[in-house]
Amino acid sequence: MEYTPALLSGLPADEHSVVDMIAKYLLPLRSPGRQSSSVRRGSVDSCDEKEHSTDSRLHSGLELEEYLLSQDVTQQLERCLTEAKASSLHCQVLLLPHGMTTRVGRDVLATSVDEPCGIRGASIKVYVDGKDGLKCIGNVFPDQSVTPTFELSVVFKAEKNDGWPSLKLLFDSSKVLKLRPEYRLVKRKLYSSATPVVHDFISG
Repeated sequence: MEYTPALLSGLPADEHSVVDMIAKYLLPLRSPGRQSSSVRRGSVDSCDEKEHSTDSRLHSGLELEEYLLSQDVTQQLERCLTEAKASSLHCQVLLLPHGMTTRVGRDVLATSVDEPCGIRGASIKVYVDGKDGLKCIGNVFPDQSVTPTFELSVVFKAEKNDGWPSLKLLFDSSKVLKLRPEYRLVKRKLYSSATPVVHDFISG
């Protein structure tokens, strides 16, 4: 697995309630056996990655503008991670699998295709689940002119042993944080009582 440094916010007072909601639906991340799965409370459904390929969705009717919005989401995710290094994550170096933010941006796009406004109607919260628990490190709004109709929580998972041997000569190992290839999307409709849906993914 190739890792690259992150490229490139404050929390509202009621953020703890959102964290509690996400924690309630966060089941332990699976070992890297399958590419993705969808989970509802009380049931587990798995699907083949080829059947739900993001690239096939992009080539079967999604507009170019939507794709460009997903690229913007990717850049905003990178900005959240970069700004969080000192403010929330308290590290000097943040390492993540190569191409991970691009993959997350595409999965966010694929998760949004069945919404009335597509990705434009998303309110995206970015979390890192590390040794100090679940932390919200930022918010992403693909189109601020659209009132959000659903909320997506992107949950990155930090390695427990987050020291990176090759960087120990340059940095204190406690200042190096590495993200695992597994990540999670929690989708919650804002104007519905439907149970949030959890998607697990592995960055290739």
